Amino acid sequence: MNEFLRPFEFEFFRNGLVVATVAGALCGMIGVYVVLRGMSYIGHGLSHAIFGGFAASALIGVNLFVGAGIWGLASALMISRVTKRASIGFDAAIGVITTASFALGLALIQLFGSPGRDPDAVLFGNVLGVSSGDVWMVIAVTLFAAGVIFFQYRPLLFSTFDPEVAAASGVKTARMDALLMLVLALSILATMNVMGVTLIAAGVVIPAVVARLVTHSFARMLPLATLIGAFCGFTGMIASYHLDVASGPTIVLTGAILFSTVYALAARSRVKAPATPKSPPRKLSSV
Repeated sequence: MNEFLRPFEFEFFRNGLVVATVAGALCGMIGVYVVLRGMSYIGHGLSHAIFGGFAASALIGVNLFVGAGIWGLASALMISRVTKRASIGFDAAIGVITTASFALGLALIQLFGSPGRDPDAVLFGNVLGVSSGDVWMVIAVTLFAAGVIFFQYRPLLFSTFDPEVAAASGVKTARMDALLMLVLALSILATMNVMGVTLIAAGVVIPAVVARLVTHSFARMLPLATLIGAFCGFTGMIASYHLDVASGPTIVLTGAILFSTVYALAARSRVKAPATPKSPPRKLSSV
């Protein structure tokens, strides 16, 4: 027991644990909207686009959080604009724009170096190097995201389930999409220290997918995915210390193990259920 509690003696571990737990909750909460909109690839793409903003901001001496955040939001809006104005699929637009941004970031770092934050920490995460300022930044972004969801709950819900009907009903779907992209970009930026740009997409998607396997109600899926994300962050952080493995991979693997377990149990329960006439799969309810 003493060995298990030993890491809690160190301030860097306590800071890292708080950041990992809150970041996991944040990713799980935002991931619900990402998964239900069929935008899982956007989390992966935006994280790579933000890396380009990180490199450019470091080069010109702009605050990394502000510069990379603006870059990520601009990339998301550009993807939406290109998709609407040209006969290009959403996934193709993501692939072109975000990959180009990521390649630009790599080229800038190779040509001019990276003053400030270590690029490896941004790529792969370095949660044990977070400061108290990083802790408050993650908490602030989480509160902002929760506030957006609370005050825009119905418009976001409506535009997520049926954007065409929502637009016809007076919901400004373009504004809701932009607001969601802003929250997603800020969430990715705030959680970079935990998982790095290469693993953030998994942290966003896995908790929401696990919650979707457990419930068919959106009202229950949202808090459940938040709790699952927090659990994966907390458990993965502790495991990373004792296994001496980087926090990002450990947190993602914790989520993957949880997904595999829930999926296996769900499949087993379907097999054991009495035979009934085939019916369409249950859709997610908004309540």
